[in-house]
Order: sequence, then structure tokens, then C-alpha cells
Amino acid sequence: MEKTPSKLSGYFPPDASGEKEMFLGCSISLSPLQELLICKCYDETETLCNCLQTDYHFEYTECDSSGSRWRVAVPNPSVECSGLPDPVKGKECTFSCASGEYLEMKNQACSKCAEGTYSLGSGIKFDEWDELPAGFSNVATFMDTAVGSSEGKADSCNNSSWTPRGNYIESNRDDCTVSLIYAVHLKKSGSVFFEYQYIDNNIFFEFFIQNDQCKEMESTADKWVKLTDNGEWGSHSVTLKSGSNILYWRTTGILMGSKVVKPVLVKNITIEGVAYTSECFACKPGTFSDKPGASGCQVCPRDTYSEKGAKECTKCKEEMYYAEEGSSACIERPPCTSKDFFQIHTPCDKEGKTQIMYKWIEPKICREDLPGALTLPPSGERQDCPPCNPGFYNNASSSCTPCPPGTFSDGTQECKACPAGTEPALGFEYKWWNILPGNMKTSCFNVGNSKCDGMNGWEVAGDHIQSGAGGSDNDYLILNLHIPGFKPPTSVTGATGSELGRITFIFETICSADCVLYFMADVNRKNTNVVESWERNVSTSLCLGRQFINDMAKIYSITVTNAVDGVASSCRACALGSEQSGSSCVPCPPGHYIEKESSQCKECPADTFLSIHQVYGREACIPCGPGSKSTKDHSACYSDCLVSYVKDNQSLNYNFSNLSQVGSLMSGPSFTSRGTKFFHFFNISLCGNEGKKMAICTDNITDVTLKDMVAESEDFSNFVGAFVCQSTIIPSDSKGFRTALALQSNSLADRFLGATVETTLENISIKADMFPPSPIKIPDVHFFYKSSTVTTSCENGRATVVAMRCNPNKPNQGELSVPSSCPAGTCDGCTFYFMWESAEACPLCTEQDYHEIEGACKKGFQETLYVWNEPKHCIKGVSLPEKRTSPCETVDFWLKVGAGVGAFTAVLLIALTCYFWKKNQKLEYKYSKLVMTTNSKECELPAADSCAIMEGEDNEEEIVYSNKQSLLGKLKSLATKVSILLKWVS
Repeated sequence: MEKTPSKLSGYFPPDASGEKEMFLGCSISLSPLQELLICKCYDETETLCNCLQTDYHFEYTECDSSGSRWRVAVPNPSVECSGLPDPVKGKECTFSCASGEYLEMKNQACSKCAEGTYSLGSGIKFDEWDELPAGFSNVATFMDTAVGSSEGKADSCNNSSWTPRGNYIESNRDDCTVSLIYAVHLKKSGSVFFEYQYIDNNIFFEFFIQNDQCKEMESTADKWVKLTDNGEWGSHSVTLKSGSNILYWRTTGILMGSKVVKPVLVKNITIEGVAYTSECFACKPGTFSDKPGASGCQVCPRDTYSEKGAKECTKCKEEMYYAEEGSSACIERPPCTSKDFFQIHTPCDKEGKTQIMYKWIEPKICREDLPGALTLPPSGERQDCPPCNPGFYNNASSSCTPCPPGTFSDGTQECKACPAGTEPALGFEYKWWNILPGNMKTSCFNVGNSKCDGMNGWEVAGDHIQSGAGGSDNDYLILNLHIPGFKPPTSVTGATGSELGRITFIFETICSADCVLYFMADVNRKNTNVVESWERNVSTSLCLGRQFINDMAKIYSITVTNAVDGVASSCRACALGSEQSGSSCVPCPPGHYIEKESSQCKECPADTFLSIHQVYGREACIPCGPGSKSTKDHSACYSDCLVSYVKDNQSLNYNFSNLSQVGSLMSGPSFTSRGTKFFHFFNISLCGNEGKKMAICTDNITDVTLKDMVAESEDFSNFVGAFVCQSTIIPSDSKGFRTALALQSNSLADRFLGATVETTLENISIKADMFPPSPIKIPDVHFFYKSSTVTTSCENGRATVVAMRCNPNKPNQGELSVPSSCPAGTCDGCTFYFMWESAEACPLCTEQDYHEIEGACKKGFQETLYVWNEPKHCIKGVSLPEKRTSPCETVDFWLKVGAGVGAFTAVLLIALTCYFWKKNQKLEYKYSKLVMTTNSKECELPAADSCAIMEGEDNEEEIVYSNKQSLLGKLKSLATKVSILLKWVS
């Protein structure tokens, strides 16, 4: 490791008067580290000793405006002498030696570095990280000062720093902001280069440069460092200007929940542009330089070691010790155990037998001659070969060969042709592991760049394939499966949205500590992305990233469907041409299924979508949910923003078209356990747009324009398009960034299920008390969505419910909200709930939503007005009828006639009622008299002329003869007849 030259110009002792001597008009300044040194000879005269060559060294003064400088002699620390050499003219300020050379200050000439040392010439390289090199410093702060005591948070970051780890330096893992700083003064323009690993977007990694005025340089405008793939080292380089350059490597962790942040690793920092180096630097332990003029050191091979500044590597005593590549010491060999060897199966012979062979894990590091050590088991045991994998057959030979095109086999029987009306189901199914399949390969990769490429990462073991031993801890053991491409069955070649292919595997990990099994995809050899990963001990291109050499993963089966150049273990039905039943398979148009009876393509019925898994039979067409319709190609269901609801003969129709634009909601703020402020940001694409997912969420949304993201969407891994998506926003004032940051973007809804006033659909429910009750009787309309992305905590994927509520007081887009009990929009992390209140969510107006008001007749005319019912709870729909004016004379006349007839009829009825009541009273009286008379004289009737009328009573039953009786007379006559009849009956 090289050091920058000192800025000191040298020192000259004062004369007797105490004044500094001036040489050639050049004033020499001193730093505190090089104080006044006076040489004294402790004899009787107390005179200064003459300086020897070993008592001082040479340095250059600062460059003047003309680019010149002087070489001066500077006493070494703790040395007291006199008679330093005079200053001489120095090399020009831009002078530098070539790599492998250094500037010998005595002669001011370049010389080659000796064996065991190296030099970059005009560069500085930091490749040894056992401790923090001189010149580097750590500054840790907690940038969020919005909540709580800033002093307490600053103290909480005292233990946060970049940590040296031998070959590299590791960043912090917490939510503190930690800067690794190095200052360098360049005499000419140069560059800085470093290698890094940055795999976790929950930690922000910046590299920028400032000048001595703390102003960022233009060369670091793009200061955000790109993510790297797992296990791979990326590189970053920036040009440097002459003068002072302060380099910053800054990381800030974002802790959300209990997930641990994976740190950033940095190594091999190289700075070019230093004017000169006055010395060569010793090779670090584990490396050597065996020739003069070396610009770098070589790594010691395995089973050798070296100390610092070695010219060659020393061999270990191989019987007792071993050493990894690049070791600084030998390690004692341990006793052999069962984990130091493995078994393999030989290829099958002509007799269908395989031999079990045992081999030591290479390189062998254990000893068999120690007490308790195991020896290698004997090899050669013969066993029956396992059957061929499906789609292969041995054909009485010792090896399995793939079935010819158009045929299939389960691995135990001969290959047979598929029947008419079917086609081979092409793919790969590996469940027997006697040999490694031809389209698979295995390798070993180490983070520290140790060479394990020649070792097998995985080994076959009969009924499974397991990860090998590799070469050391922290290896990446890679199993690569090459698939030329995916081709769907012929019948669904033209279908949109159908499943192209599927990869399924059953595995198990056995780990003594943290280990991760990564499933990665490399598309067209452009870049490798992690599709999924599983940590710790679980049972359910593959790469095992492990911490210890004994960690292991086992894969029992791998199945790939619809693979190009694949083999078939079965046949599937296909659509036939319409000309004849024996014709070959033909592709069905989009949205068509295969009819079982005729094997013909039939279009799915309206408002159904075609299953992505199979197209055989009418059941392949799945009905859309309520309030939804299918796309033209029957690939999915979507909402056209129109929803109808009928209950108790009342019809409510909704039109949410004005809410089809993406709605946004920022909930929060929320705070991490350390007080970092963040917000949950949601985008919702409710309906319309022909089923397109218009909601977009991205990471670092403020740093990348939407236009750029859409243009590069294929390569932008953090671009999410869905019906509902979510991002976590860190405001710019929360962590000291110049712009807000977005991270953890994910899809909450990529499939529309339906829209209904019911609270449950497809096992997704919204509780009645999730939101405050509506003050009006208009029911809420619930939009149900589903996400197909499965997570560890959400085994069935995420779900989203958007409740649309009519609120006439909130026009236009209205307002989005989340439940008060779940401020993040979800209470369990899997089901999200939103309330969208707007006047646009009210039902369409109908004739029942208004009434008419009739005015008084004025000048023979009457006006009829129509007004909405208050309060109005509808929009659009039918319009209010226009004001109506009509003549009112005829209506007034008949109204008067009707009123007169009604009044007369009422008076008549009252009079008749009174008359009959009085008559009835008289009849009762007469009847009671008659009964009393009868009881006094038995069987004696009253005289006929009296008719039971007592003396003094008026005879009101006079008979009036008239040729024409009046109405009143008729009534009186009727009453008389009734009275006589009653008497007679009595």
C-alpha cells in the first residue's frame, strides 16, 4: 500500500539570531508533525553533530505558479543534527515514474522496485483490509432529525462504521449513514477505480467526490452505484481533476421490519494521478514478487504461504498442514470424517448395473492416520441402474437416449407414437440422477476470487443431486440448466397470456448456519436475475450460497414444461383441422378452446377467459366475476367501469369512467424502530383502459423519468405495472438526500376478480367495520383484485379490495384513504383495503330521483316544475324534464262540479244517518212496550186500531197515497213496512 507524499517542503535550522535561513528566496513552512529539530552533541562544547545520510530524507516543496518545486532535506523524527544538504531544483510537478518503478529522491531518477515489492508508478492501490489503511476515516451520522432527539440518534450510530474484512471492506448493516472518506492531492488529472458488491436495494450506496471547498465535482453527477448480481463483483471508475479530491463511499440502510440489510463490499481501490511515489511497497501476506520492477504481486498457490514482502512462497509440510490459495500461514490438517468424501454412480453397463464409487473431496485437507479418523470406504459395489428419466429409453443399451420426435415414454417402456388427435407434451423431467444430464453443467464460484472453477459444484447421487464440497467456505455452488427456449403446445400457439413454460423442482437444504439457495434466470446471456431465494433449512440456473463448507442442498426432481428440443413422457389432446378427423394438429385462434367431442377449436363464450394452464374442454373457459367482462381475445377479465345492482325491485347503475385514471395515495408518515420517517405510496388503476394495468411503481422514482423507465422496461428490474402497486417513499429531508427515494416497489393486484356490493368474493372479504359506516343508504361497490406473486408470508399471494363510496361532497377524483386501524393499508401484510370516496362513485340518476311541483293557475295557465330529491345521491343518468306549461280552465270547472256533488252527497248521507238512528230508537221503544203488554195479559193482543200505540203518542205511520212518491216518501214507506213486519214477527 502506497502513501501520498507529504505536503511539507522541508526544514532548515535557525541561525544564532533565531531567524530562519532563506534559501534562494524560498520560505520553508513546517507542519506540527515535523517540529523544530536541533541536533546536539552532549559534550562540553554543546555543538550540533553533522547529519548522516540516515538522519534525514528528501521531500519536495509545494509547486509554485510556474509548476516548479525544490527538493529539500528533512530530518527524520527524533534526530538532532546539523549540516543538511542544500535545496536543489526538483523534477517538474507532473513528473511520474512508470509502473514497477519509484523515484529515488537522492538522484531524482526512477529506479525499479526490488523483489518482494511493487509500485504503480503514479498510482495508489489499497488491496489489504486487515485494518483501516492510513488516510481513511469513518463518519457515521443518523440523518433523520424529524423525530425525537437528534443527540440520542447520533449516539446510536457511534458503533456504525465500515469494517475491514481482510480482502475487502464491509459497510454498515443498520439505518445509519456512514461515509468512508479518503483525501488525495493530485498533481495531474487521474482516476479512481474500485470493485464492489451491492446486492440489496434496502441500502443506498453512493460514491461522490468533493473538492477542498466541500463542493461536489461534476464528474459525480451520477453518484448512485448500480446493483450487482449475487456473488459477482462490479466495478466503478470516475475521473479525477488535479488538485484536492475528497472521495466519499456513503451507505444508508433502510430497515423495514425485521429483514436484515446485506452490506456493501468494496475492494481494490486504485487511485491514478499521484505525481510520484518515492518508495516501493511490500507485497501483502499471501502474495509474492519474484522479479524486480513488479507493478503487482502474485497470489501464492495452494499449500504454500508467504509473509509480507516475500520474494517467493514457502511450501507447507503437506503431510501435516495445508493452506488455501493466497494464505499467510499453514493450517493443521484435521482428522477425516464422513463429510470429507462423497459417493458417485458410474454410468450403466450393458448388464444394467452401476457401481458405487467413493472419492475424497478435492483438495483433500484431512488426515487418515489420526485417531478417530475415517478411511475411504471401498468402491465397486454393483447395483441395478435406476430407470431412465421420462422421455428417455435405453433400448437395450447401457445409456438412455431421448425418444424420437412425435413419440413418448415414461422411462421404463419403449418409445411409442402419440395417438391421432394428440401431440407430445414436450419438456424435461429429471428424477433419476445416475449421470448429469447433457443440458446441465456444474461449477464453483468464490466471492474472494479463489479459484474453485475446476471443482464440481454438484454431484449426482442416484435419487437426487446434491451440492458438492467446493473448495472453501463462502463458495457459490452453481448448477446450470440450459433451456433453448419455450414453445407452447400447438393448439395454444396463437393464444395471448397463455403460460409459455413452467419450472418445478423439489429440494432440501441442510445448513449449519445461514445459507441461501438461489433460483436465477439468465435470459439470452444478457444478465442474471434472482427469481426466488430460500434461506436456512427448508424442504420444498440453481445456486447455493453458503457460509460453511459442510452446508448442503439436495434436489430430488426438476420438471420443465414446453421446452424447445424437449422430450415427452405423455401426449396431450390437440385441435385438428376441420377438413378431416385425421389431419395434423393446428393452432387455435386466441380465446378458443378444444372441443372434446370434435377436437375442433371453439371460441369461449362471452364474458369468460381462457385458462393459461390448459385449453382442452369447455371448462377451460372460466367465467368472469360480477361486474366484469372479458377482453376481445378472452385472455383476461376487466372492468369497463359499469356496475349494476338490483335489490327489492330497485336498480342502481354506476359509471366509474371518470375514475379510470390512476389514483394515488400517500399514507403516513410511519417510522422505523430507529425513527426513520417513511411513507407508503399506492397507485390504483381502478377500471377501463381495455384491461391494461396502468398503475406504475418504480424504485428511485425521482431519479429516473417515467419515459426512460418505459423505454428500458425490459432491463429495468424495479419497474412494476399492475392494477394496484405500492412503493415505500423516504422523503428527501429524512436521510439527507437531495431527492425523495422510492424502494420496495411491488404489485398488489395484477388480476381483476369482480365488482359487487357484496363483501366477499373468491374467499376475499372486507369487514363491515373496516371503514366508518356511510351516512347515506347507497351501498358501497367493492372492486376485488388478486396478485399472483407468492411471498413467504403470503402463500396464496396478495389481495386488494377497493371500496367505492358515494359522497356528493367530494367531486371529481374524490379522496382515497386506508383503514384507521391499518395505516399501511393492510393489517396482515397480504390483504390491502382502500376506500375511494367521490361524487363519481354515486349511482346514475333515474326517474325516481326527482319529483314534480305544480304551480297555481295564472291567467288560465299552470306551470309544472321538476326538481331533484334532496339530498341528491346520484349523478349523470337521466336529466330533469323541462318546465311544462298547460291551460287550466277545464280542469277548474270540473273541479268545482266535483266539489259540489261531493258536498251534496256528504250532507245527504249525514241526514239519512240521523234519520235512521232516530227511527231505530223509536222501534226499540215500541218493541219494549209491546213486550211489557204481552207479559201483563197472556195471549192477549192489543186492539187492532191501537197498534200498540199508547195514549198520547202520535201516530206517525199515516199512509199517504200518492201516485208518485218522493225519495223521502219512499224511504218512510220502507221504514213503515219494516216496522209492521217486526210487529208481526213478535
